[in-house]
Amino acid sequence: MTDIAPILRIITLWRAQWPVLIIGTIAALASLAAGIALMAGAGDLIGADAIGLALAVPASLAIIGVARVVLRYLERLITHDGTFRALAALRIWFFGNLARSAGGGLGFRNAGDVLARLVNDVEALDGVFLRILIPALSAVLIVPILLVAIGREDIAAAIIVLALFLIAAVALPIRAMGQARASAAAEAEAGGALRTATLDALAGLREIKVFGAEGRMLAHVQSQESRLFTAERSLAAQTGAMQAAAFFATQGALLTVLLIHGAHPVAIVIAAFVVIAAFETVGFMPRAGVIAGRAAAAATRVIAAAETPPRVADPATAAALPTATSLTFDHIRFRWTTDGHTVFDDLSLQIPAGARIAVLGPSGAGKSTLAALALKLAAPEAGEIRLGGTDIARLRAQDVHTRITWLSQATHLFADTIRNNLLLARPDADEPMLWSALDAARIGDTVRARPDQLDAWVGESGGRFSGGQGRRLALARAILSPAPILILDEPCAGLDLETEQAFMSTINESLAGRTLLLITHRLTGVEKLDRVFRLQNGKLTAATR
Repeated sequence: MTDIAPILRIITLWRAQWPVLIIGTIAALASLAAGIALMAGAGDLIGADAIGLALAVPASLAIIGVARVVLRYLERLITHDGTFRALAALRIWFFGNLARSAGGGLGFRNAGDVLARLVNDVEALDGVFLRILIPALSAVLIVPILLVAIGREDIAAAIIVLALFLIAAVALPIRAMGQARASAAAEAEAGGALRTATLDALAGLREIKVFGAEGRMLAHVQSQESRLFTAERSLAAQTGAMQAAAFFATQGALLTVLLIHGAHPVAIVIAAFVVIAAFETVGFMPRAGVIAGRAAAAATRVIAAAETPPRVADPATAAALPTATSLTFDHIRFRWTTDGHTVFDDLSLQIPAGARIAVLGPSGAGKSTLAALALKLAAPEAGEIRLGGTDIARLRAQDVHTRITWLSQATHLFADTIRNNLLLARPDADEPMLWSALDAARIGDTVRARPDQLDAWVGESGGRFSGGQGRRLALARAILSPAPILILDEPCAGLDLETEQAFMSTINESLAGRTLLLITHRLTGVEKLDRVFRLQNGKLTAATR
């Protein structure tokens, strides 16, 4: 039962698609019944002809033949549509849960593994309905048909055929599923490792060429590829062995029917045709078992990633979001892991509404951790973080994010249009609001010069813009956000001094009236700040410029 539990969990997530899938199942079973009836009728005619009886083809047989074609078409149309919708809903559920549990990024997951789960593992679940559930229900429908078709001629033969049928339809798939799950898990892990190695190699291609490491990186990718091929060969071998066993079960059933003594020849032919139709329906059930094993492994990985609880859970009963927008860190103690070093020890900081505060410190001092704590991406071990006087532990993270926005050194620009990148911060913004934000960030003229203007393509990670232009697009998105508090986390990292000063001057002008927390390792001299603090050894001290 534990093997099938992850699949059942996925099926429950498809509740919205159940009506369509049920209609498709009914059409599939009706198509199967029509197919068996067609084979029985054909067997009757062929058997009669074999003993010299001339029978006219009944009109019912032609009607059943047409019905079989129509039902088969409807079954394919409905079930495939339902499956595609179910998989789309599953991807949305997966991504939504992943976003909630990893609001600050992927955490300890790597991008290649998450991508493998989102793409490969979800795709592995497309056979749950079409190749597992429908064949299993078809097998249930066939059992009484076999008993009637063969049992009326020879009960012993019916029992033998039924036993062989259950071997092909039940025993072999269950065994195949058990064997395949371990191999499928290894295949999924190897696929994720290969994807990660490939993405790393592509992302770091410049460094690889500079250091002459092409051969080593290629060898690493090929070793991961070899792992994947080994796992795939194991699955293929298991599938082939089980399919061979099902083939011999089918031949044994046919031989049993043909050896029935004393029955009318026409009845024997009808029974043989019914057996062919029945075993043809479940002939691929061992392969379905392998698919079920792979689906169970995939479902386990998808559920494990999607249902990982967030680092900071929302309260069962959330407090009302305060109207005041002061931000206070009060005697904060924090470590990222229980056995890790202490990042903050009795840290306190008050940021009144509308204030401009800078926190300076070397790399690794914990400056970015301040942003993570303020955004409820992490929670302190001791102390309180208050927004407008309310402990954010009593607020929903989604509500906190309406008051605090964030611009970091690694702010991501999506491979989409400028318009859609900006609308991420404010989906209801109209075009004048977009241009106002771009002009405030001093990037408006650059966008106007592009043929498609707001609909110009940004490129992967903002690749169609320079580093400074990309930062200004990100700043425009932050400006567009209605959040009254803005945290700038090393916003100028990687920029030359002249560009950095120009960028900070833009911030001075464009963010007037909003609360600003600037986190950086140094000042450029053009910032307009109310107070400056230095972070060192987990504590804040007032600093001069």
